[in-house]
Amino acid sequence: MSTAAQILVVVIALAAFVTVLVLVRQRRLKERYAIIWLLVGAGMVILVLARPLLDSISEALGIESGTTTLFLLAILVILGILLQMSISLSELEDKLRSLAEALALHVADSGGGERIPPVDEPNGGEHEA
Repeated sequence: MSTAAQILVVVIALAAFVTVLVLVRQRRLKERYAIIWLLVGAGMVILVLARPLLDSISEALGIESGTTTLFLLAILVILGILLQMSISLSELEDKLRSLAEALALHVADSGGGERIPPVDEPNGGEHEA
């Protein structure tokens, strides 16, 4: 990989680090996921800057090009992140279903006459003047 390409990868990784930190600071990204993305960025920089390490991994796997190995590792990491996100999404769907059932039981027990505002409306559905 050329020096210019290595510099580009490092710049992209640093931009990703800054973006992740800003998202965590704004509370738009949980620390749990931030750690994953920071590790991915660090791993990318390490593999690009430590070209002999990447070449050794390529040779051990019988792959001719270090770039191909880098793409293979990137795809595997992305698949792992996708699996982890799918597990988190499944857990959230289960929690949402349980909450919806509990809310339905609460409304049924109270006679069903009370209005429960939708979740996405701020201030319980009341608009500020």
